[in-house]
Amino acid sequence: MTGDFSKTPPRQTPSSGVGFLLSQVGAHVAATFAERIAPFGLKPYHAGILNVLANHPGLTQQALADLLGVFPSRLVALLDDLTKLELIERRTSPADRRTYSLHLTQAGHDMGSKICSLAEDMQDDICGALNEKERATLAELLTRIVVQQKITPGVHPGYRKLGGGGGCGDEEAGGRP
Repeated sequence: MTGDFSKTPPRQTPSSGVGFLLSQVGAHVAATFAERIAPFGLKPYHAGILNVLANHPGLTQQALADLLGVFPSRLVALLDDLTKLELIERRTSPADRRTYSLHLTQAGHDMGSKICSLAEDMQDDICGALNEKERATLAELLTRIVVQQKITPGVHPGYRKLGGGGGCGDEEAGGRP
């Protein structure tokens, strides 16, 4: 059965479970973030990689792949994107000349600052209905869920969809919404 729902007045929805509400808000936040960084020529996974490298300069490609839980071959393509945009550079590792360490360029640091500012503005928009104390409580509660569920703090689980296995839930790294 189909109908014109645009003429139907909004109604109060029945009480939803916490899991559904988390999923609903998470999907909204992810889509909003993707829309807001698109003008930079980036996808959310690029922004997450930039954030990890800002917090862990010199990380090897293998260590980054392990941390994100993606296959190294898939990560290479993402790193190539960021290299073409001149946001990161690969340097031969002084410890092992067969491996590369990853570093942000100055443009990468600048882009990271833009993304951070955008993410803070977006967080203010998303959490506009909450006061500072409520935001702190929400962050604390969600952090407890992340720990209890053994989700890698700061690494979006969406990286797993890019292909890979290990790494998620094992270590800490930085990521954005």
